[in-house]
Amino acid sequence: MTDIIDITFDKTGKSIQYSDMGMRPMQARAYAKRDAQYLLVKAPPASGKSRALMFVGLAKLYDQGVRKVIVAVPEKSIGNSFRSTDLRVHGFAHDWHVEGKWNLCTPGTDEGSVAKSKVKALAAFMESEDRILVCTHATLRFAFDEIEAAAFDNCLVAVDEFHHVSASEESRLGEVVRALMRRNRAHIVAMTGSYFRGDALAVLHPEDEARFQSVTYSYYEQLNGYKYLETLGIGYHFYRGSYLDSLMEVFDTTKKTILHIPNVNSAASTGDKYAEVNTILGMMGEYEGVDPDTGFITIRTPDGRLLQVADLVDDSESRERVAGSLKLSADRDAVDVIIALGMAKEGFDWPWCEHALTVGYRNSLTEIIQIIGRATRDAMGKSHAQFTNLVAEPDATQGAVVDAVNDMLKAISASLLMEQVLMPKFRFYARKDEEDEASGFAEPQALFSFDPATGEVHVGIKGLKEPSTDEVRQIVEEDMNDLVAQVVQDNTIARNGTANEELAPVVLNTLMVPRIINDRYPHLEDGHQEEIRQQLVARMNIISEAKRLADKDPSAPKGILDMVKKFVNVAELDIDLIDRINPFRQAYEVISKSLDAPTLAQIHSAVASNRITISEDEVKSLFPKLKGFMAEHKRKPSLTSDDPVELRLAEAFAWMERKRREKAAGEG
Repeated sequence: MTDIIDITFDKTGKSIQYSDMGMRPMQARAYAKRDAQYLLVKAPPASGKSRALMFVGLAKLYDQGVRKVIVAVPEKSIGNSFRSTDLRVHGFAHDWHVEGKWNLCTPGTDEGSVAKSKVKALAAFMESEDRILVCTHATLRFAFDEIEAAAFDNCLVAVDEFHHVSASEESRLGEVVRALMRRNRAHIVAMTGSYFRGDALAVLHPEDEARFQSVTYSYYEQLNGYKYLETLGIGYHFYRGSYLDSLMEVFDTTKKTILHIPNVNSAASTGDKYAEVNTILGMMGEYEGVDPDTGFITIRTPDGRLLQVADLVDDSESRERVAGSLKLSADRDAVDVIIALGMAKEGFDWPWCEHALTVGYRNSLTEIIQIIGRATRDAMGKSHAQFTNLVAEPDATQGAVVDAVNDMLKAISASLLMEQVLMPKFRFYARKDEEDEASGFAEPQALFSFDPATGEVHVGIKGLKEPSTDEVRQIVEEDMNDLVAQVVQDNTIARNGTANEELAPVVLNTLMVPRIINDRYPHLEDGHQEEIRQQLVARMNIISEAKRLADKDPSAPKGILDMVKKFVNVAELDIDLIDRINPFRQAYEVISKSLDAPTLAQIHSAVASNRITISEDEVKSLFPKLKGFMAEHKRKPSLTSDDPVELRLAEAFAWMERKRREKAAGEG
């Protein structure tokens, strides 16, 4: 198996250091903005978002006169992160205390429905003298239908895993947030490890999001600041036939593993999840029994080791006992393998996990990020974390491979997004002549510099348009990963970027990507959208090209910063060069190494057969550029041009002319 992503971290220990008040760096960053009425915290798993909320919530209760704090989590198991916590022992002024009756995430309620008693309990809490409650998203949604919005005035509503919110009018949780913001009398803290959604819908409308103050703590800051975890690998392994026939090729039972089997409705599943679990247990070794206290299954491996396995696939009452045992266990040796289907994803905390092994493609990029986050906790004795996606190989002997090709595109898109998420923060500036000062950095004449104080990488690019307004600057600072997610989830861009060898990268970067930016920020002027576009493609393409060059040279450095520095310093870096790089290509080439020639030929054929030469939506998005071209050159673009951008504009012009003729013929 070849890893698409293989990252080495510095183990600085900074992300797990505590201040005098018991705060880790991300928590201190959030606490510094505790006065904000609307606060959005974007931070990875294990960075301490739950405790950050405690610090902020207590400050609002005791220092800002807020009446109550209501914490909403997506599922009951995550509520444990917000249990009563002694903070004064670490130097903070107050403890976080949740009365047992106001922890509405206790076991016993069907996750598929919200018990009326939970809704009544939240209503009773609002009338009580107590001040902190924890519930599920569902309880909050249903309670909001029963309780007047005015009851939440001067209260803090904290929404964990905020990507469950959607700007869609059909999102009930999103409507709760919007209703509170319209009234403008409640405080909101939104927390998430993956602000972008897996379905490409916006989390909030831009005008609502603009009212939030943001705290961003990157994955790179978190993982680079660990004490033990040094490397992270993300890779794909292909199987043919049943995944069970190939599972042990990638399943190392000496590693602490979370194994996610496929959904029963997916193509990867056999259709019988219980039989799959039994088969997997049999492949691991000989069944020895079940611990009556924990519910863990004991398996003796062929080499004599005893494995403790937690089965979270079983829907019987025993799963509640197993899940409870996992929460209570802090012992590394208590569990060796967790087998799950819909559980053990977001909010699940098992720091010993070394390998997140997932069977079948996942439709949601957010879900993939959440699964990878299960393995990226820091723990003694754990130097490497691995995510492996065991997926079906497209079968070149079959006539129709469209579904398999689409799944492969999802894998490439997920890898591209994770590559971006795991990178340090880049700050691109317009590089001037070497005699001039460039942007006031400590090394103004350098193409590349790294600021260890801020964790930022500074890269000078000739011809770059820097952000010219505060709004564009904020978008560049806060929204790059969100934009990358939208780009890689766009089917047209992903197909053409991955396996359309006829499409020049400059068309992808300068004509297709702008449509994503325009859709997200339609109110911005063309010039401001171009400033964002250049920053976006610079980030995606510099990393992609640096990795590609490193892969071609075995002696090249493999560290993130070293790879980028080597590429930047050997290139005369300008925006035109960046626009000629295809960010999808490198991930595609890595995956392709595992596929034979007939399969690759079939993939190209499937992509070509589904490729739309030009669509109406693209013509509409290109129309301003088409007008600009004709105004500048005093002619229409040529279909025989060697310039790929002019050629694409000519295709748009030809499409418009054809439609005009068809309309005229119809009227005649």
